[in-house]
Amino acid sequence: MFCSACGAPNDPGARFCARCGAQMPQVDSMYVVPAVAANRVEHHLKTLGILWIVFGGYTLLIWLLALPFLAGILGGFCPMGHALHGMHGFPFGHAFFAAWVPLITAILVVRSALSLLVGFALLTRQRWGRILAIVVGIVTLLKIPFGTALGIYTLWVLAPAQSGVEYDQMAA
Repeated sequence: MFCSACGAPNDPGARFCARCGAQMPQVDSMYVVPAVAANRVEHHLKTLGILWIVFGGYTLLIWLLALPFLAGILGGFCPMGHALHGMHGFPFGHAFFAAWVPLITAILVVRSALSLLVGFALLTRQRWGRILAIVVGIVTLLKIPFGTALGIYTLWVLAPAQSGVEYDQMAA
């Protein structure tokens, strides 16, 4: 059996590497259970929490910056969906576009609030934070490219069963 950390040969029943001291995989009669670094989740948790907070703030900021440009392009509307004046040359008219602005705003505010809540929960190690992060991470996979990257990173850190055990120990 070889050490996964340094590659040194070890006895099949060894629990720790004779060369570097790393934990060796435990051999059962049916399968091998790989040793997982005990601090993997803890190592990534702060970064993950900060990224969720930045993502939530970034989403809201971009939408707030885009609203004035949309108002100019679409002929002028306020964020509550009231048309300021007609939209000449658009096939659907101002009412069609004005109706979507409050809905998009509500969706983005909810998504930003969830992102901020996930970041807060991970940074403060709330018991419910891991499950919320996994659910929001799955939904955020659809937001290409930043949401996809953040969702994959979140699932990579928090989804494995061993990560759940480690997170529960840190949250206790």
